[in-house]
Amino acid sequence: MSDSRSSLKWVARHIAGLPRSGIRDFFDLVEGVEGVISLGIGEPDFVTPWNIREAAIYALKRGQTSYTSNLGYLSLRKAICRYVEEHFGPAYSPEQECIVTVGVSEALDLILRAVLNPGDEVIYHEPCYVSYAPSITMAHAVARTVVTRAEEDFALRPEAVEAAVTPRSRVLLLNFPNNPTGAGLTGEVKQHLAELAIRRDLLVITDEIYEELSYEPRCPSIASLPGMRERTVLLNGFSKADAMTGFRIAYGCGPHELIEAMMKIHQYSMLCASSIAQAAALEALQSGARAREEMRLEYEQRRNVIVKRLNDMGLPCFRPRGAFYAFPCIRSTGLSSREFATRLLQEHQVAVVPGSAFGACGEGFVRCAYATALNEIEEAMVRMRTFLGSL
Repeated sequence: MSDSRSSLKWVARHIAGLPRSGIRDFFDLVEGVEGVISLGIGEPDFVTPWNIREAAIYALKRGQTSYTSNLGYLSLRKAICRYVEEHFGPAYSPEQECIVTVGVSEALDLILRAVLNPGDEVIYHEPCYVSYAPSITMAHAVARTVVTRAEEDFALRPEAVEAAVTPRSRVLLLNFPNNPTGAGLTGEVKQHLAELAIRRDLLVITDEIYEELSYEPRCPSIASLPGMRERTVLLNGFSKADAMTGFRIAYGCGPHELIEAMMKIHQYSMLCASSIAQAAALEALQSGARAREEMRLEYEQRRNVIVKRLNDMGLPCFRPRGAFYAFPCIRSTGLSSREFATRLLQEHQVAVVPGSAFGACGEGFVRCAYATALNEIEEAMVRMRTFLGSL
């Protein structure tokens, strides 16, 4: 048997130092536990709408299984650009300013690698999705954190972003509605951030994967504000709002030079997104509005229930403005986030994610995904209340 310590020397230093995903690492504990109600993984419990699945089946039956353009099918890019202009604000050229990717995770990786030089800084906010800081590190850049706080409804304060800017700052990375807090950005804050980006010459990457799952009136994307189209890359996809996580299909829109740079990396790594997934995505854009709205309304109902239950049992919880996550504070229990999540799983078979998985400032919180059936949410809340009573 080989000595794993000797093979470790081949691993690049910046990769060897990366932590395992706090979400996946915790869910190794879930395997083998009987009767678990999972409020952990951020995956819709809805089956992909039938017409979208049918489009994928039909594409397969037609033999639509070849490579596509590196950028993706032009028909899909045209539909994406129409959709983005209608729902987000800015207009993009489908021929030059849109790329289809293997999920938003790939799109984010592409744009970070395309624009960052070693030592450049990326300003981002925490708590945040677990991949942001590692993705920045893998691009040989430096992650600079701006903390958001529960007492401010996890709002991003432009003055805090300004304070984080240094001469090496190159990118501002935004994700609203936010995973894991459900926080949103107001139009006023977007305007201030846009002015800051222009004044300090920052590129803005806006991850809007949860934008369609907003529970309040939506304001245009920051990309649509004056002076921002030429310095913003907008990322979105089909996993959350269209319940298409397994299709791994998303897109990026932005200035031609940046999309071209993303395409260069994409063509040497992924080549193109799945042709079958692209056919399904086209159907989702053409006829998925009704299903998207039905799912959004169901998530809103679940949000109302879970937030009320959490607050009623003494776990203060901000009312999410979007996405499908609640982020209650568990400090009153005297347990760490990981202790709370581990004991809740082992003693009462409810899976939540420790808030520390989403950054150091997430300690003292847990993430509860309400992307599961309402009756299971209700039962999970009963079990959680029982757990609190036992402490």
